[in-house]
This record gives sequence, C-alpha cells and structure tokens, in this order.
Amino acid sequence: MIQIGQIAPDFETETTQGRIRFHEWLGTSWGVLFSHPKDYTPVCTTELGTMAGLAPEFAKRDVKIIGLSVDPVESHQGWAQDIQDVTGNAVNYPMIGDPELKVSKLYGMLPAGAGETSQGRSAADNATVRTVFVIGPDKAVKLVLMYPMTTGRNFDEILRVIDSLQLTASRKLATPANWQPGDRAIIAGSVSDEQAKALFPQGWDAPKPYLRYVEVK
Repeated sequence: MIQIGQIAPDFETETTQGRIRFHEWLGTSWGVLFSHPKDYTPVCTTELGTMAGLAPEFAKRDVKIIGLSVDPVESHQGWAQDIQDVTGNAVNYPMIGDPELKVSKLYGMLPAGAGETSQGRSAADNATVRTVFVIGPDKAVKLVLMYPMTTGRNFDEILRVIDSLQLTASRKLATPANWQPGDRAIIAGSVSDEQAKALFPQGWDAPKPYLRYVEVK
C-alpha cells in the first residue's frame, strides 16, 4: 500500500477526457485520486455525483479531481449518464479506465496476483479499490483513506483535510481534533519557540509546553 510521504507513482492511462500522464496532468496543483471497484455500483454512483457537485470547492483550493474504476473507459461513459440521472450532477472530471488493473496494482489497491483483466471480476473481488489519495504539488502523498463498499465517503471531510494540509504547507501550523477552518490551530512541533515568536508575534496559548494554540486569521 502507498504510504504517506511517498511520491505518488506516475502512470500513463486512458481516461474519459483522453490519455494523460498523471504527474504531468497534476502540474503544480494538489490532487485527489479516488477509486471504485466496478462501474454501476450503487454507493459509488452517489459518490461520483457528489464529487461532481463539489468540484467548485476543490477548484477554489487548486485541487484537481480524478476518479478510477476497474472497468474500461467505454463503460464509464454509460455510467456517467446514470450518475447524472441519480444525483443531478454531470461528472466533470476525468475517470480512469483500469481494465488491466495496472493502476490499482501500482497503488497497492490490488495484489500483484489479482490477474490482468477486469473481466469476470465482481465488485467484491475488487473491494479494496475504494481508496482516496490526496497528493500535494510536490507529488507526495499527503493522505490515504480506504472505505468499505457499503459506506459512502464523506467528501466534506476530504475538503477539511485539504484545508488543514494547505494551512500546514503555508503557515507551519497543525490542526487539533475536529478542527474547522477559522478555528485556532497548533504551532507545528518542528517550529522552535524562537521561530514561533517571529512567525506568530501575536503570541500563543500553551496549556502544555508542547501544545501551542494560535488564532488563525
């Protein structure tokens, strides 16, 4: 399985929006790659439509969205119509076709011995292809979440995590449990008190020496 901090494996593949080279497609943006075990599955149908509806929120954060399903691109095209019918949102981001299981294996979502074709495989066979990867502009993996097939993903939480990650990248801050944008944050442990005085001249609240809360404006 891919680990946080690892460079996201690059690949070239067909998508519903043409052939891409993944790292080149990402460019200097953040990215979310979220995967699905098979086309025309009920929970995934709701997820893909929800993600399409949230596309403006991801765009505001300079985050590119790309989906993956273990079926050919041609199958995705028909599924996209169902997704729009059910959710009211047209899929407005590329969806990777992975009929040879190459990307699923490359990202550790299927074992090397899973075979070389999606034909004859059920959604249950591909149950582990239910993962969200958040990737930074440096191409490093920042978050990995795996969901069971019966639990729809919470994409508001993905946005919250991205807000936290981008805060850390820009201001050397970490976020406490249940943090929401606008809440106070924590000065990162990698920042010394001397460095913190320069970065946060307004000061901070420290209930413990290692726990330094600061207001975020």
